Amino acid sequence: MTTPAAVPPIQAVLFDKDGTLFDFAATWRHPVERMLIALAPDPADRAEMAARGGYDQATGRFTGGSALVEGDVAAIVEAWAPLRPDLGADGLRRRLTEIWSSPDSQPDALVPASRDLQHLLTGLLGDGLTLGVATNDFEAAADEHLRAAGVREVFSFIAGYDSVPAPKPAPDMVLAFAAATGIAPAEIAMIGDSTHDMACARAAGCGLRVGVLTGPASHADLAPHADHVIDSIDALPALLAGL
Repeated sequence: MTTPAAVPPIQAVLFDKDGTLFDFAATWRHPVERMLIALAPDPADRAEMAARGGYDQATGRFTGGSALVEGDVAAIVEAWAPLRPDLGADGLRRRLTEIWSSPDSQPDALVPASRDLQHLLTGLLGDGLTLGVATNDFEAAADEHLRAAGVREVFSFIAGYDSVPAPKPAPDMVLAFAAATGIAPAEIAMIGDSTHDMACARAAGCGLRVGVLTGPASHADLAPHADHVIDSIDALPALLAGL
């Protein structure tokens, strides 16, 4: 864990979505299983695809740092294209986009990574913080999920992997948030469950990098890259208040 010599006043909080606002495994296990069935009807092929993507079918757990956890569509295509030579990379990308855009691919239930997500976020907003979301999911999907969870109105900014030239771990989403809000990166706290989130925040010059343990990554994974690691976003208000 690194600790900055001086933390500038935090004016905005940029959240990752899956694994941060929503519990990763509880939300995405069943949609990923359905996607695997659609792409690989044969059980043996499906097992290989799951393994390469970072999903354990037996336990329903995801591997931190894997394509399904941290990657965008391009990363998943890279992992799976060798298993679908009949589609090729371009065909697989189109097929993935088609599957991911269908109602069947959406979560059965969005499981918040907070005891009371609405209360937590409205409290941060009430403290004068500007809130945003940066996810390697599609922007439209992120917007839909936040609306379904009843928290879309608290966010003044949403970016998906398709919103910027380069997704996380590149700094583009943070820089776009800064440009949209007029808030300097040094005054932005990035909250995420993956090393991609922390790398994005570091590259953009965020004033604070906070890792959460509601995704597949462990404390040991996140600590070298974060200023703080907390169990969940429920601990965020106290952390910010204590800076």
